[in-house]
Amino acid sequence: MNKNEFLSRFHHARTIQPELDYPLRAAGKPAAVLMPMLERQGQLSMLFTLRSRHLKHHAGQVSFPGGKQEPSDNNLLSTALRETHEEIGIHPQCIEVIGSLPRYRTVSRFEVVPYVGFVRMPLEMTLDTNEVESVFEVPLSFLLDKNNHFIHWVKRKNAAQHPIYFIKWHEQVIWGATAAFVRVLSNHVAQDFSVEQ
Repeated sequence: MNKNEFLSRFHHARTIQPELDYPLRAAGKPAAVLMPMLERQGQLSMLFTLRSRHLKHHAGQVSFPGGKQEPSDNNLLSTALRETHEEIGIHPQCIEVIGSLPRYRTVSRFEVVPYVGFVRMPLEMTLDTNEVESVFEVPLSFLLDKNNHFIHWVKRKNAAQHPIYFIKWHEQVIWGATAAFVRVLSNHVAQDFSVEQ
């Protein structure tokens, strides 16, 4: 799938909700992430970060650049772009944001909006090593293939079953909300729009 085909699928009229996010009793804290897309020689990939291992929350986990909305942010898109610049050094002017996925509620009481954007090539990054240990790319074709998605069902305090998604790429394991965002994107751009794959 090249960029034009991806854009055609991404911008169709169908709206896909998360298969099941976490039910919050009250409004969660607003947050946003960027799902950075890269195109090299017509092939698409997605960029992930590996969080530094000394962090208090989600240490050593795979994530997208992003975080909670700050009072200085004009909106959640500003949050995603600011955090991307702070964490991995990609300037907002180098990102072509094409849209967002539905808001996703997490067990850590955040309501996260994932934005999808293409990063201008050549890719230039400066990592904030206090937050990000490293970055890696995964081919989009691998991420969108649901045969590579694994689901573990857990029972929460409300006695309901909730899915935790896992996607393994070499030595890295993408899981939790980050994998859920990929899952929603996979549903959204499914080739057969009438049937969930």
